[in-house]
Amino acid sequence: MEKNKYYINIGTREISVNHDANNDDFIVEATEDEILALREVFDEIENADNRSFYRAHIPAKPYHQDEDNDDYDYGMRVAFRKIYELGDEMTKKHITEMGILED
Repeated sequence: MEKNKYYINIGTREISVNHDANNDDFIVEATEDEILALREVFDEIENADNRSFYRAHIPAKPYHQDEDNDDYDYGMRVAFRKIYELGDEMTKKHITEMGILED
């Protein structure tokens, strides 16, 4: 399958074939299937983010004991790992310098 260049903005969870002003946090070369897998990860992150928003309105449940926040954090690590695997050299260097993949 043919690989194409995609621009990723992790904050907005945007994946685009077009380079716009702020969507190039990371650049990857990926097949359509690989991008669909990344989109699924972004969707799971969005779901966990929404669940944690509602949880935030329950004062009796502390942040550090919240499965939704754990799911969000886990999803972000998975997303960064996929972006690293698909990324160009600058993307890999940036993620390595962030130290996000270190356990």
